[in-house]
Amino acid sequence: MSPDDLHLQLRNLREEDYPQLKLLMDKVYDDIGGAWEEHTIFNLIRDFPEGQICLEDNGTIVGVALTVRVTYDKFSNPHQYDDLLGKRDKILNESNGDALYGLDVLIHPDYRGYRLGRRLYDARKELCMQFNLKAILAGGRIVNYHRYSDEISASQYLEKVRRREIYDPILTFQLANDFNVRRLLHKYMPEDKKSKGYATLLEWSNFLYEPADTIISARSRNVRIGAVQWQMRAVESVEELLKQVEYFVDALSSYKSDFALFPEFFNAPLMGLTDQSRQMEAIRFLAGFTERFRKEMSQMAVSYNINIITGSMPLLEDDSLYNVTYLCRRDGSVEEQRKIHITPHEKRDWVIEGGDKVQVFQTDAGRVGILVCYDVEFPELGRLMAEEGLEILFVPFWTDTRNAYLRVRHCAQARAIENECYVVICGSVGNLPEVESLDVQYAQSSVFSPSDFAFPHDAVMSETTPNTEMLMFSDLNLDELRYLHHEGSVTNLKDRRTDMYSVNKKWRA
Repeated sequence: MSPDDLHLQLRNLREEDYPQLKLLMDKVYDDIGGAWEEHTIFNLIRDFPEGQICLEDNGTIVGVALTVRVTYDKFSNPHQYDDLLGKRDKILNESNGDALYGLDVLIHPDYRGYRLGRRLYDARKELCMQFNLKAILAGGRIVNYHRYSDEISASQYLEKVRRREIYDPILTFQLANDFNVRRLLHKYMPEDKKSKGYATLLEWSNFLYEPADTIISARSRNVRIGAVQWQMRAVESVEELLKQVEYFVDALSSYKSDFALFPEFFNAPLMGLTDQSRQMEAIRFLAGFTERFRKEMSQMAVSYNINIITGSMPLLEDDSLYNVTYLCRRDGSVEEQRKIHITPHEKRDWVIEGGDKVQVFQTDAGRVGILVCYDVEFPELGRLMAEEGLEILFVPFWTDTRNAYLRVRHCAQARAIENECYVVICGSVGNLPEVESLDVQYAQSSVFSPSDFAFPHDAVMSETTPNTEMLMFSDLNLDELRYLHHEGSVTNLKDRRTDMYSVNKKWRA
């Protein structure tokens, strides 16, 4: 048959299609009894019309997928094919079921080789996502097992098919279509002599599935990020600087941002209010304002209905100094993340110490993490966050030269690719001659994405003009990450060789 002669159409099965369906099922299922009775198919079409899909070529049905809704908890455990049947071969469809169950997929022998089965499987996946169901389950025959049953067990057969040492027309196809084998089912269909009564319990998980929530509590998958490329300028008081902070928070909130990000040490101009001859004393002077900034920025988060990442500030605790950033949620709660890796300058001139843990924070707009400047240059931290479901990584930074900035930028882009997440970097600009060792700033704030078809060609979602005070916005779709994790051109998260290497945290949660 020439491909030029094909005229394929995908549609739902209708009752008047039964004569054609019977011919097809009798031809394909001659070894297990042939076609379902007419009333069985009619009941399926009436109970769940969306789940009965066919492919026709020039008006002739050449492929069919039959599907019902079931309860996931029941059919993701051991069962038999007869568990799907009621009286008089009525196939049971649970109208409120939270999963699909694939009954049959069959292709006319003359049309094999055109990958029509993949079209039917893809249509099922679309249906699963459309109905927001957990998964597609199926009992898969292993029709070539009878050839090997005297030599190997059914479990060994599955492993050899998985390793492509044995070809099984059904199981090999299902594995190629992202189905996972949950377990081996015994006596699934006793009359199936080719499979010796065995079947695989297969599952395709809907990575877009969201449990039922009220509209108010359901989390949006579209997130707007706002960042402040902050101009360092001399100030006369802490009130003046806080007024400037509130101005930007107000502006970002007006544009419906879910997050506001400030740079590392954005309140450093306050050190200009004290003696600069001793840098250790100046940074400790600045630390005296940190609690006030934390409280007031938390209040702004609530008042302006926006989650704020406060940049970073020095924190004095038990006579030890830390570089800390706060996540001020718009519900009033506050979390902190301390800088882990301290730069030589911070150690030498300010005697800052490193924190001892990183974590991922749940917010109403995604799972986020924060790494302060130098920390993003250490891939282990991003890896640990990715294993906890990181979606957006915020990186407040301060750099004085372009080469210092490029270290942060390039490492941030690497974290976005290897951890399949968004990364937002935000820095400060301008000059601050009044403050020793913080007199020059260089920054170009940016939002980076993974590098794949769903994202910009250069994996840059948004970026500012270098060295200019301005706001930056970017709209991020978290569902695109979930697609990437499962169906990307490459799948870094799935393909890590954890059998060879791993990153382990040494702190207690």
